[in-house]
Amino acid sequence: MTEIKYITRTRAQESSAAVERMYITMRHLFNRGFYKPMGVSGETLREALLQLRPEIYGSVADEKVELNGLLYVIERLPIGIEECRYINLTSDEGYSQSHFEPIVPPKRRRNCYRIDDEQMNIEITRGRSDIYDVLTHLTFMFIESHKIKDRILIDDDDNLSRDWLKLQEAVLKPESLTLTEREIAISHTSIILGRTFAEIDSIYDTFATEENPDRFLSVVYWLGKIALEEVLENNKRTITFSPILRERLGHHIYGEIWANKIKTELQRLQLLNRPLHIISANMHSVMNSIFAENVLKQKLKNKKGTEIFEELSKTENSNLRALIAERATNEGMLFLPDTSGTNIDVQIFDTAKIKFENTAFNNYVLPEKDAEKPVIVVMDYAFGEQAYETIDELLKPFHKDVHLNVESVSVMGKAGILVGRKGDIMIPTAHINEGTGDNYPFENELTIEQFQGYDIPVYGGTMITVLGTSLQNKDLLKFFHDSTWRVIGLEMEGAHYQKAIQSASKIRKSINPNVKVRYAYYASDNPLETGSTLASGGLGTTGVKPTYLITIKILEQIFNI
Repeated sequence: MTEIKYITRTRAQESSAAVERMYITMRHLFNRGFYKPMGVSGETLREALLQLRPEIYGSVADEKVELNGLLYVIERLPIGIEECRYINLTSDEGYSQSHFEPIVPPKRRRNCYRIDDEQMNIEITRGRSDIYDVLTHLTFMFIESHKIKDRILIDDDDNLSRDWLKLQEAVLKPESLTLTEREIAISHTSIILGRTFAEIDSIYDTFATEENPDRFLSVVYWLGKIALEEVLENNKRTITFSPILRERLGHHIYGEIWANKIKTELQRLQLLNRPLHIISANMHSVMNSIFAENVLKQKLKNKKGTEIFEELSKTENSNLRALIAERATNEGMLFLPDTSGTNIDVQIFDTAKIKFENTAFNNYVLPEKDAEKPVIVVMDYAFGEQAYETIDELLKPFHKDVHLNVESVSVMGKAGILVGRKGDIMIPTAHINEGTGDNYPFENELTIEQFQGYDIPVYGGTMITVLGTSLQNKDLLKFFHDSTWRVIGLEMEGAHYQKAIQSASKIRKSINPNVKVRYAYYASDNPLETGSTLASGGLGTTGVKPTYLITIKILEQIFNI
């Protein structure tokens, strides 16, 4: 008799399958046009997320409500979304010209509009990654809402708990709560959430807004209220995708408008034929790296190097940042705020107009001929697959026969690290695209050796481009790190950038086939380390030193120093 062998899947394999199911399900629901997240149509998405148990969502699979994960999600969704039963994902369809006030989440650049008491519209202009991000966060939020609902109903007769009635009384009170009233409300809410008084008290103020200091209680109340109505009144929440969004997605509409604006400005400034260096970074590090030290030498006499940049990162020092922007503008910097819908602002630096003797790069000698003087285009961070759309369009010829003289593309980003800590630096040698067999090895102009001696740990190796940071779990990441992939970190754009660069340089021949590429990341979190995930909070000043070190190394190579 033949012995039957049962093969047990590892947690990493189960997690990988769950990610794939979520990815396929979200595309199916998008093509369908609508679904009910807590109904039958949303079941696969919920089950896959619960099986995956992403680190960022902490105790999503437990009975108690996950507080840090809820804060992470709330900061990336529009204020008031917890009150809405209908969520409509749209393209840019003209709401900016209406009376509706745009609501921009604190940690995600996307315009949202509260249409009425029950409906929130979320504009999707940054591609599929934006949709995956929104749907994943909403799925988590709705799962948590039903945990709250389960603790509200205390018997089979659908009677409501006393704790819920006291929470409702506090939330519906027209005046602001006194300290005593707030602590009483927190005490009742702790029973509903399965959390201690201390746990809620420590995170309470992070939910607050100027208009609503007790927003934490409002979020819990509305999540529970609508989940309750889903069960008692069969009034299900619904997510829809507008026909225009479904029609436009994947056609680079916003990326093309964005890229053409940049090329038009380069043409207007007569810079199209000059050596072009593209940098994906934030809107301050390149400008500050060049001008800050000289501009602020009198105002910050006792500060040097990183200390100056740390001062600039403080909210109250907007006047100092304005001085640097003024100097940069006077010496050839043009700021292009985004009007395309990509949410990617751009700076153009004409180095022919920079007085390098008065900058941090005073040992740089410009080429004698104007035609050889470099032009730097700094683009703000793209989001996931949007990186391919924007760079692919930017590297295309302008008006068919006008090719850009692109000499380098540099990416300075933040990423999760698997081998070190927050603030460390990663230098990739290849990008792997999660969920496909695609991988992109490349020759990185930046090396580990260039970053040694600066008191920041530096790691080199492969990096994985993930579908979304909110889908990652320890088992899957540990597999990528421990296996022959030897992955050192994870981010969302690298493979998409490199795909566009290789396509333009090797296949389409629209740019120099030997274009130089530079990738370097600083660690924003370590998803393998408890307490160091993205949900545990930001970097603070820890990210300042690696950000500017990477930026300066990129500029030194562009300036041949």
